[in-house]
Amino acid sequence: MIKLFNTMTRKKEGFKPLHGAVRMYNCGPTVYDYAHIGNFRSYIFADLLRRYLEFRGFKLRQIMNITDVDDKTIKGARSAGMTLKEFTDKYEDAFFEDLAKLRIKRAEVYPRATEHIGEMVSLIEALLERGIAYKTEDGIYFKISKFRDYGKLSHFHIKQLKAGARVSQDNYDKEHAQDFALWKFHSADDGDVFWENMLGKGRPGWHIECSAMSRKYLGDTLDIHTGGVDLIFPHHENEIAQSEASTGKKFVRFWVHCEHLLVNGRKMSKSLGNFYTLRDVLERGYNPSAVRYLLMSTHYRSQLNFTFDSLKAAEETVSKLNDFVSRMNDLAEKLKTQKIKSNRKIPQIVKAAKQKFIKYMDDDLDVAKALPLIFGMINKVNKEVDAKKADAKSLRLVINFILEVNKIFDIIKTSEEKLSKEEEALIERREQLRKEKRFKEADEIRAELKKRGILLEDTPHGVRWKKA
Repeated sequence: MIKLFNTMTRKKEGFKPLHGAVRMYNCGPTVYDYAHIGNFRSYIFADLLRRYLEFRGFKLRQIMNITDVDDKTIKGARSAGMTLKEFTDKYEDAFFEDLAKLRIKRAEVYPRATEHIGEMVSLIEALLERGIAYKTEDGIYFKISKFRDYGKLSHFHIKQLKAGARVSQDNYDKEHAQDFALWKFHSADDGDVFWENMLGKGRPGWHIECSAMSRKYLGDTLDIHTGGVDLIFPHHENEIAQSEASTGKKFVRFWVHCEHLLVNGRKMSKSLGNFYTLRDVLERGYNPSAVRYLLMSTHYRSQLNFTFDSLKAAEETVSKLNDFVSRMNDLAEKLKTQKIKSNRKIPQIVKAAKQKFIKYMDDDLDVAKALPLIFGMINKVNKEVDAKKADAKSLRLVINFILEVNKIFDIIKTSEEKLSKEEEALIERREQLRKEKRFKEADEIRAELKKRGILLEDTPHGVRWKKA
C-alpha cells in the first residue's frame, strides 16, 4: 500500500481514495510573472505524485487553479497599462509553455479565479448566514474565533497568534488582526477590476478562490491537496476554515507538502542574485529534462539545494540514461538473430530491482532510494553485457522496465529520431573511410555531423549516433 506523509497528522498513512478516482487539487500559479524554479519544484512533485499513483493503478481527477486576480495581478496590469486579462493571459500562456518543456502532465482542469466568481460569492454568502463572516467598510472577513479548529493543519493555536501577526496578505480593516478577507470592496487601487453582486462591488480575497474552485470540480472532500510548505500557513489553514465552516464536512483527507528549494544554499531572492525562472535556466543552454530530473531527485520533504554544478551533473545523468537505453536497444536488435544461451541472471536483477523500486516509492515516494536502485541495476546489467553474457530477450526485459519507470520520471527520449538520407550516407561513408584507415577524412565527416547536432560513438558493436 502507498503511504503518504499527511501534514495534518504529521505521520505517514496508508492511502486509499474515498471514492473511485483520486480527487487531487494542486495550488497553481499566480500569473503576474514567469514562474521560478522554486515554483516548479512543487509542480514537478505534484506531477511525480500523479504519475506514481497512475503507475500503481489509480485513476485520477487532478485540478490546478490559475490565480488571475489578486493584489499582484492587478498592480502588474496597471503598471503595464494593460487590462487584467491581457496581462494575466501573457503569463498564463508562458506557464503552460513551461509545463510542456518540463513534461508535466496536464491536469484535467485549470480553473481561472475570474471565471468562478459566482461560486465564491455563494460560499461567502453561506459563511455570512452562519455568522462566521462579517462585513466592514473595506470588505467581508472570516472570523477565525468562530472556527474552533483553526490552526489544526499548521498546529498553531488561536491564542498563539498575537494581535498584528501576519495571518494574511491584506491590509484591510477588520475586527481582529487574525481575521482574513473573503471579499474586498472596490478601491481606487483596483481600477476597473471589480464584480458587482449581492456582496457589494469588489473582488475576491486570495484564499476563497481555492475553496470555491476545488469544491466545484472535486466536491466537498478532496483526497489529496498539495502545495509548497510556505502555503501551509496561512493559505491552506484558511482554506480549511472557510471550506469546513461552510459545508460542515472534512475538506481534505491528505495534505501533502513539498519543501523549499534553496539556490546555492540560500533562500532564492532577487536581492541575492540567485533568483531564476525556468526560462533563465534554459537560456543558459541546459536541457529541460535535466531540470526536471534535478527537481525530483531529492525526497519532496527534504530541502533541495539548486546549483548549476548539480544541474550539470543532472544533465550528464540524463544523458547516460538515454545512452544506456539506446545502447541496449541496438544490442538487443543485433542479438535477436544470434543463437545465444539465455541469461538467467539479468531477469533476476530486473525482478529484484522492480520489487525494491515499488517498495521505496510506496514509502512516501522515496526517490532518494529508488533512483540509486535503478543505477545499481544498470551497472549490474552492463557487467553482464561487457562479459558477453547478454541475450536479446533479457535485454528487452531491462529496456521494458526502464521505460515503465520512465512513465513516472519522463526523462528518457522514447520517440524514434531519424536521420536524413544524406546524413545516413555520411555515416556509411565515414565507416568505409575508417576501414580504409583514412582517418583524417573520417574525422572531417564526424565534425560535419557534429555541426548538424549529430554525435557519433564508436562501440564494439558498431557506430551509434544520437542528436545533441
